[in-house]
Amino acid sequence: MRFLRPRGLEDGGRGIAAALANGILDCKCAGGGSLPRRTSRSIATSRRAVLLPRFGGPEVLQLRDNVEVPDLKQNEVLVRARAVSINPLDTRMRSGYGRSIFEPLLPIILGRDISGEVAAVGASVRSLTVGQEVFGALHPTAVRGTYTDYAILLEDELTQKPKSITHEEASAIPFAALTAWRALKTTARISEGQRVLVIGGGGAVGFAAIQLAVANGCQVVTTCGSQSVDRCLAGGAEQAVDYTAEDIELAIKGKFDAVLDTIGGPETERIGINFLRRGGHYMTLQGEAASLADRYGLAVGLPAATAILLKKQFQYRYSHGIGMVMLFSS
Repeated sequence: MRFLRPRGLEDGGRGIAAALANGILDCKCAGGGSLPRRTSRSIATSRRAVLLPRFGGPEVLQLRDNVEVPDLKQNEVLVRARAVSINPLDTRMRSGYGRSIFEPLLPIILGRDISGEVAAVGASVRSLTVGQEVFGALHPTAVRGTYTDYAILLEDELTQKPKSITHEEASAIPFAALTAWRALKTTARISEGQRVLVIGGGGAVGFAAIQLAVANGCQVVTTCGSQSVDRCLAGGAEQAVDYTAEDIELAIKGKFDAVLDTIGGPETERIGINFLRRGGHYMTLQGEAASLADRYGLAVGLPAATAILLKKQFQYRYSHGIGMVMLFSS
């Protein structure tokens, strides 16, 4: 098993974005055929895993042998990991983000992305076969993880791995790309001819969003650091503004139908909102729920986060005529 830190979808460029647009990563698996059914016990009974016994820096992570493999449920798939990736969400969770939710469950296995082979399937799984190469990602709130030799995912969290990419490349795609998909396709419902602004196009989610929007026939403008300008332009952006050297509000012209803010600070929120035309969508990865729940507890924090989001949605709807959505972060 190899670990890979995703820096975007560098291998496939527009081809991977086009595959996204065609539904490959929309959790619609393309396998089939008859297969053995293993429902109560998988072929592997123990595994190696990287466990998080307590919150802290990288030094708290522990590699352990003989970690039990749970019994498979009917809609679950056991995947033999060949590569997994490290997302920003993983490092934040390791440091204590979501403490109020995950602390009672320690020790836990971190990790969301995976690429490998199907080792066993539950009784109701019909789209995947044992031995098939697959890749996919767990839901952001899943308490199980992928930093292990054998990981368990739901059937609809996996799809067949294209032969054109390696396991390492495949493991860097799903979680970030699906975050971009949910923002642009599920929420904003982008279509050909629209203008899309991606704030933070140099990261994995931002770079996936650029390619996805371009594949859907949109005109894309992005902000990024100087080291990412050429890559964002190669990914299809019509303009890539170096935020370290240029004034974003002066460099970018016109209004946009959708703004995806992968940075999520007060300043980028203000800028993104002001760039939207009426009827547009502002989407941010930085929600309030987990941080407020950690600070005040679930009973107070979650209602407070909901109230803040509703207030902003009401405010922006009536002041700017736009919609606002907070997405799960990658």
